[in-house]
Amino acid sequence: MIGRALTSVLWGVVADRYGRKPVILLGTSTVVIFNTLFGFSVNYWMAIITRFLLGFLNGVLGPIKAYACELFPDRYQALGLSSISTSWGIGLIIGPALGGFLAQPAEKFPSLVSSDSLFGRFPYLLPCLSISIFALVVTIAAFWLPETLHFHKRELESASEEIPDEKKDSNVISLLKNWPLMSSIIVYCVFSLHDMAYTEIFSLWAESPKSLGGLSYSTEDVGTVLSITGAGLLIFQTSLYPFVERIFGPIVVARISGVLSIPLLTAYPYIALLSGFLLTFTLNFASIMKNVLSISIITGTFILQNKAVDQHQRGAANGIAMTLQSICKAIGPACGGALLSWSQKRQNASFLPVNSINGGIIAKDLRQLNQRYSYKCLHALRKTAVNSTNSGITEEDVSQLTNSNSIIAEGLSQLNQQ
Repeated sequence: MIGRALTSVLWGVVADRYGRKPVILLGTSTVVIFNTLFGFSVNYWMAIITRFLLGFLNGVLGPIKAYACELFPDRYQALGLSSISTSWGIGLIIGPALGGFLAQPAEKFPSLVSSDSLFGRFPYLLPCLSISIFALVVTIAAFWLPETLHFHKRELESASEEIPDEKKDSNVISLLKNWPLMSSIIVYCVFSLHDMAYTEIFSLWAESPKSLGGLSYSTEDVGTVLSITGAGLLIFQTSLYPFVERIFGPIVVARISGVLSIPLLTAYPYIALLSGFLLTFTLNFASIMKNVLSISIITGTFILQNKAVDQHQRGAANGIAMTLQSICKAIGPACGGALLSWSQKRQNASFLPVNSINGGIIAKDLRQLNQRYSYKCLHALRKTAVNSTNSGITEEDVSQLTNSNSIIAEGLSQLNQQ
């Protein structure tokens, strides 16, 4: 993210001057090279450097939005830009699931991968290599992409004649003064930070024990939820969003999505109180809705950003957006993880108690367990008293008392695990 933040504007300016296609080809080639090197990392600093160079030399995200806006006619621009935001969202959802499945193959698939093999010595090479192969296919296919910068050559030439030379040399400064552009970028950055924080928290929350307000899910369960979410997101963005955007417009859709996100996220703590099929259905539905609303907002800001500038400034405008967005996305996971860690330490705090909902359920369960097991103990003690009056304590009485105590211990142990 830091590397991308440093060069996104530069790559946008290059795309405005030399075309979108060269920057796209360079970006996908960078993924092939440095993502593979990341899989061969032997220490922490090698991993950091390869990831930094991957972001530093990869300026594809800004120009690709300008490319989609120019490639699609006005009627289908919502579809073109939604495909970009959907691809990004699906990558954030399915990518971690795929990486978790393919990472450390020697431990997960010992019959197929030996610990002495290449994938055994580099446990994270397989997911990185699979992504690099996919990026290589994309790079080869990108050679047949048409260049869009010269599609409106006459309009650009006439527009350039009207623009003074000093304004041509200060494109970035003029973009920073463009309030419609900057306002959409601000909204885009805020929701990007929020989306990254949510992505960071969701998996941690789902895998947390129920005693901390989580779901006690396994990594496979979380991967299943994310895969279903990705499928639902793809269906919505490619079929329903363009239709909705054509009726209401990107601003209204973004506003409605932002408002609906508030009660949806507020309901997440209550999901932890469910179980069985109801929990599975509700969690998948909430995850799909959350990502649909988030991507709808981001797609709307994409449309507003590209409509706020002329074609000869779209690369730089999207570069500015990517720079600020990268900064927000860099701090988003850290903020989200720190907030979750802080909240889990405040289970029974007097102000903003995290586990107030679950605490009520746990207290109720504890009372029921106490009543249940106290009754068993009382029954055993009464029988012991009767037997002691007649002929003393028998072995059966001692056995019942022992069983009652073991039941109490087992019940409390199960309660603590929840």
